[in-house]
Amino acid sequence: MTRSFLFVHGSARPRGNTEILARKAAEQLPPDVEQRWIDLAEHPLPDFQDLRHDDTRPRARPRPDGDTEALLLDATLAATDIVIASPLYWYSVSATVKRYLDYWDAWLEVPELDFKNTLAGRTLWGVTALADRNEAAADPLVGTLRNTAAFFPMRFGGVLLGNGTRPGHVLNDTEALARAKTFFAREDVPLARFPFGESSYEEE
Repeated sequence: MTRSFLFVHGSARPRGNTEILARKAAEQLPPDVEQRWIDLAEHPLPDFQDLRHDDTRPRARPRPDGDTEALLLDATLAATDIVIASPLYWYSVSATVKRYLDYWDAWLEVPELDFKNTLAGRTLWGVTALADRNEAAADPLVGTLRNTAAFFPMRFGGVLLGNGTRPGHVLNDTEALARAKTFFAREDVPLARFPFGESSYEEE
C-alpha cells in the first residue's frame, strides 16, 4: 500500500504553533507521499453519542454518508499514516481531536468496515505545541495517542513536541525544528503497547 498521510488538525486557532510545526515536518516527506490535511475547525463533528447499549435500536451502525463524519471516516480509512496535530490543552488533546477519536468508537460498530482490523498495523503520529518548557507536561497527550494506537494495535511513531505560546513562537524552538526534519523518516516504527501490560478490556 502506497504511503498516504492524513493530518488531522485540531486547534482552536488557525496557523498556530502546532500547525506550523506539523507542516515543517510534512515538508520533509518525499514528493510521492500523498498528504491530506483536514482542519476540524472547518469540519466540525457533532457531539458523539454512545449508542452501544441502547436496547431500543440495533447496535450495528450504518456507514455514514454525505456528511462530515463520512468525510473523516473515508480519509481515515484511506491513510496509511494518521497524524494528530493538536495543541496541548489542559494537558491533553483538544476537544475537537477528542471528539474525532470518540467517533473511532462508533466506526467500530459499522460491521462492513472491520475498523479495528483495518487500522491494525497502520501508523499513528502526534504533533503538539505546548507553552510549558517541561515536556513532561505533555505526557497525558502522549499517553492518549499511544494507548489509542495500542488498542488496534497500530504502530506509534511518537509525538513531535515544540514550545510556543503566541502563534509563530515555535519557530524559535530550534530543537523542535531539527526534530521535525527527521520525524517521519523512521521506517522501523514498532507496534504500540500499553504501558500497563495487556489490556483486559471486554465488550458485553
